[in-house]
Amino acid sequence: MSRVSKPYEIVERALELSTADGCVVIADEQSSANLRWAGNALTTNGVTRGRTLTVIATVDGAEGTASGVVSRSAVTAADLEPLVRAAEAAARGAGPAEDAQPLVTGVPASPDFTDAPRETDSDVFAAFAPALGDAFARARSGGRELYGFANHEMTSTYLGTSTGLRLRHDQPNGTLELNAKSPDRSRSAWAGRATRDFKDVDPAEMDAELSRRLSWAERRIELPAGRYETLLPPTAVADLLIYQLWSSTARDATEGRTVFSRPGGGTRLGETLSRLPLTLCSDPHAPGLESAPFVVAHSSGDDVSVFDNGLPLARTDWIRDGRLEQLTTTRHTAGLTGLPLAPAIDNLILEGGGERSLEEMVAATTGRGLLLTCMWYIREVDPATLLLTGLTRDGVYLVEGGEVVGEVNNFRFNESPVDLLSRATEAGRTEKTLPREWGDWFTRAAMPALRIPDFNMSSVSPGV
Repeated sequence: MSRVSKPYEIVERALELSTADGCVVIADEQSSANLRWAGNALTTNGVTRGRTLTVIATVDGAEGTASGVVSRSAVTAADLEPLVRAAEAAARGAGPAEDAQPLVTGVPASPDFTDAPRETDSDVFAAFAPALGDAFARARSGGRELYGFANHEMTSTYLGTSTGLRLRHDQPNGTLELNAKSPDRSRSAWAGRATRDFKDVDPAEMDAELSRRLSWAERRIELPAGRYETLLPPTAVADLLIYQLWSSTARDATEGRTVFSRPGGGTRLGETLSRLPLTLCSDPHAPGLESAPFVVAHSSGDDVSVFDNGLPLARTDWIRDGRLEQLTTTRHTAGLTGLPLAPAIDNLILEGGGERSLEEMVAATTGRGLLLTCMWYIREVDPATLLLTGLTRDGVYLVEGGEVVGEVNNFRFNESPVDLLSRATEAGRTEKTLPREWGDWFTRAAMPALRIPDFNMSSVSPGV
């Protein structure tokens, strides 16, 4: 068993065992460390490790190529052959795969493919944990309670194929969520951060931000539903545009099923979506937001294909200077639609705004407006317009004459992110942010705050 205990050896052995026409093996080695706290005191901490192996077998037939995918965790040497045979059986029992393409070739091997996986442990919190303790003390003296958690993961992915690819990517991923509450629980505020190593997060700065928001909430103002000038912070912008990205597959647009479909046929590529010179892009090499520079597909879907595993990725502009530039394609859907190849990439960046911070945008609000903290329970209402509904959470504040004057009730909203881009009158400074709603699946984002002159708060909500 020890002969094949290393991830790259497991990949090589699985490929040796394959009798299929083609084979892709993905080994994911993951470790994680976490802290949790409540009422200004640490409650739990822990470290975990795990391994998942995915085998994708392809079988050629008279009618086309079929694929079979099997994934299992905690795989040992004894599990390899049954796993490979299960994938081959799944492929032989399936019909031709619609997305079938030749497996990728010609990608240079990663120089560290045979190196041990990178791991995280509690040392990642060496500087953060004492700073968090100091924040607890300040919060306690200030009459507020801090709740939340910090999580850090390291995933080393090893990808090998029967066509000779040997690729490796290490993905660190850290999230921090901090809630501050008044002792009677009548007031609550939230802040979140995404990080690669917890060296760039400051609990004191976050606690100060939450303290300020709790003070704003000391005055309570009830407002009716309606359309309000609204400042969307970067976390809310990220949640909306991530959903937009997930809805931007070329095939669905070409077939007339999405907001990116052109009436009468075709897509809206080339249309201006925003009057502001905004660029929405994904870039696997973006500093601080680095993601896998090649396709890692454990299964096939509308925007990803197992046959594309190992395909190199580069910066892709989805919207450039306000104009719709690209829709997500696999090699299969690119050929099907006649559109350029543009695989999905695991980060999202909105650029082209001004230099104002969110605080400066608040100060520049001359009339009456709302400042949101974040959104949650976001759901799609109409795919044809990408109309979304959801709730505000953990603080909606009234801004008058450039100052926050109190906290208002929560709302349900109904808005389309595509429509919001067309109506936005100001974008602030782009900064790294943690999406609140989608943070379990998508953490690498950088967004500006957006000013929307008429955001639709469709009803009052009792949400917290």
